[in-house]
Amino acid sequence: GWCPLSLAGAQSPQILMEPPWTPAVLWDEVTLTCQGSGTSGDTPWYKDGQLWWKKGPDQLLVTTSGTYTCDRPGTGHSSPMRVLDDWLVLQVSAQALLEGDTVTLRCRG
Repeated sequence: GWCPLSLAGAQSPQILMEPPWTPAVLWDEVTLTCQGSGTSGDTPWYKDGQLWWKKGPDQLLVTTSGTYTCDRPGTGHSSPMRVLDDWLVLQVSAQALLEGDTVTLRCRG
């Protein structure tokens, strides 16, 4: 028989950050890219919990501090990505770390 396609197993979108250091700061000229299943283009972006750009690009250069999420139809919101406007930050690689990994820290201002 015929079986309808279900999005129940679809994963939420993810935001990739460049440069890949956290916390992200404005003066690093941070670019966020929304990746996930679903249609690309016309990406809804949210800033500080409010719809900020209804039909934005998949990739954007952040020019104001805040907490950003993106959306893909049928899969929901990404995890939040915070971009700060601080003068001095202690940064660590944004990639997932496991116990025992060597960690490089950057103190920048």
